[in-house]
Amino acid sequence: MTTKQVTIPITGMTCANCVSTIERVTKKLPGIESVTVNLASERGTWNFDPNVLTTDQIIHRIYDIGYGIAAADVDLPIQGLHDDTDARRVQETVSKIEGVLKASVSFATEKASIEYLPTMVGQGDLRRAIEAIGFKTIVAEGASSEDAEAIARAAEFAHQRRRLIGGLVFTLPLF
Repeated sequence: MTTKQVTIPITGMTCANCVSTIERVTKKLPGIESVTVNLASERGTWNFDPNVLTTDQIIHRIYDIGYGIAAADVDLPIQGLHDDTDARRVQETVSKIEGVLKASVSFATEKASIEYLPTMVGQGDLRRAIEAIGFKTIVAEGASSEDAEAIARAAEFAHQRRRLIGGLVFTLPLF
């Protein structure tokens, strides 16, 4: 039996109970051998049988119980697309890459919009896959890849702060 390991950045965890909930619920999935969720690093590591379970099924289970995934989004300009068939070919190639959650390629805009897990695949991997099938990706001058996890964490912090302020606004008059 082959075992695969995947590390997924999780957003929305606030306490040890969150960790135990994620571990308990995802351990029930068929094919899971072990689960380790770390609150401090806000990541989970799953060892599973890839013949029985996919990474997407683990991610969907995490979403189902109310937590999020820190995914990155990128728009890659592509040169060499001649028609919609080329766009579909690029989309299918990118979608098959492990760690890509969503991929959409438009012939009209000559761009690929990709949502992916930065712990599993990087922008360089995406570019290499597109270039391997005969198309060229354009790298903008001075463009830097943003830290998707940092952006997701900042959004989560802002959400929690709004909830705290809202709670204080309604609680203080009671005292």
